[in-house]
Amino acid sequence: MDLYYSPLAGTSRAILMIGKALGLEFNKIEINVVKEEHLKPEFAKINPQHSVPTIVDNGFTLWESRAILTYLIEKYGKDDSLYPKDPQKRAVVNQRLYFDLGTLYKALGDYYYPQFQKKAPADPELFKKVEDALGFLNAFLEGQKYVAGDSFTVADTAILATISSFTIVNLDLSKYTNVVSWYENATKVAPGWEENLKGLAALKALVETMK
Repeated sequence: MDLYYSPLAGTSRAILMIGKALGLEFNKIEINVVKEEHLKPEFAKINPQHSVPTIVDNGFTLWESRAILTYLIEKYGKDDSLYPKDPQKRAVVNQRLYFDLGTLYKALGDYYYPQFQKKAPADPELFKKVEDALGFLNAFLEGQKYVAGDSFTVADTAILATISSFTIVNLDLSKYTNVVSWYENATKVAPGWEENLKGLAALKALVETMK
């Protein structure tokens, strides 16, 4: 299976982590997004949306990381522990995945990316959305060890990739005590965490050059 990815992106690193959890071996093809390789015509033929990660699984092409995550588990998972088949349990996992996409990752990206990519000043209104998103996550985790139920799921993987990406730019989680506890535990139990660490090191190095 071909995996077009960028180790700089939490979305790509989430795929690598799930790959480890499932025992998959990817043919990893790194796309340098800083050099805009994702915009090249040859990649557009594979993915006209120009986004990474993208997989090509025996001729089947798919992008959007959370769609890839659930596809891989449904096709290659030996059980349903990472993505429960029970409709209500799965609904909660899906809700957390969509929360990550539309609220958490979006808030963090909207606030931090302009500061590093365009050297824009920090926007206090955008930071309020970061605080709101982290507050929601903290509420989800009240009395919970995992973000979607009583065991580690793909939702933990996705949100772990998101949160870890922003810890390197000094995202302060200290007042979100449930998030802190979850994060500390997730880094210990997440399959493939070492894959995430490699990408984080590369991302941190890039961020340092942008300061």
